[in-house]
Amino acid sequence: MSDKTMSAEEAVSRLRSGMTLGIGGWGSRRKPMALVRALLRSEVTDLTVVSYGGPDVGMLAAAGRIRELVAAFVTLDSIPLEPHYRAAREGGAFALREIDEAMFMWGLHAAANRLPFLPVRAGIGSDVMRVNPGLRTVTSPYEDGETFVAVPALRLDAALVHVNRADRLGNGQYLGPDPYFDDLFCEAADEAYVSCEQIVDTAELTKAAPPQSLLLKRHTVTGVVEAPNGAHFTSCAPDYGRDEAFQKRYAATPWPQFAARYLAGDERAYRAAVEEES
Repeated sequence: MSDKTMSAEEAVSRLRSGMTLGIGGWGSRRKPMALVRALLRSEVTDLTVVSYGGPDVGMLAAAGRIRELVAAFVTLDSIPLEPHYRAAREGGAFALREIDEAMFMWGLHAAANRLPFLPVRAGIGSDVMRVNPGLRTVTSPYEDGETFVAVPALRLDAALVHVNRADRLGNGQYLGPDPYFDDLFCEAADEAYVSCEQIVDTAELTKAAPPQSLLLKRHTVTGVVEAPNGAHFTSCAPDYGRDEAFQKRYAATPWPQFAARYLAGDERAYRAAVEEES
């Protein structure tokens, strides 16, 4: 039992160049953007990023921080293909391991359960196998004799996720309609850093929502960062929706200009710039 609260900068100071980093959320929904912005202000680079990709991947790709990306997609939801990711990928800036969404999920499950792989039907008969020649198949040892894809564990050195509420011990709560896979990211990682809209006392976590909303357990969490509006410009339901106007501006602005305008200072400078544009 210990107080795990820290600043975004303290969390990022524990990350290292060359590590495998998982980032929670989904597309342009509940991404840990305050932590991603802090990461972009650091010198950490040469990352293998594992993500259901959104602007987290787009920004890190545009900034040249990614060595390899493991993803099922990279989207802004209302903008189908993340434009900064696309530009970096078309320029050959990093390697890509693109797998099926279900394969991605079971890779996280395997890592969370400390298994080397898990068998899945997803991918059989598809081009996923062609574009990932390193994937292997296994045959069931039982009477069915069925062939499966052996999805390797997506083991992470560290994970970054964002939730609605958390306590100082590392218990994290989501209040929106979808947990995504933030719990698996934390369980698959050696270290997990959780940003949240608000830190509350442990007893407060179940006063307004059921115990099932306690997505993250303290034993899987290394650090907790209070970051109001920390998922901006992605959504964090029910606290706020996606900032569509800002997202369109992000998508349409050349990366050097966007970075100079919004990422040159600290998080307070970011919020000030956003409010000035609103």
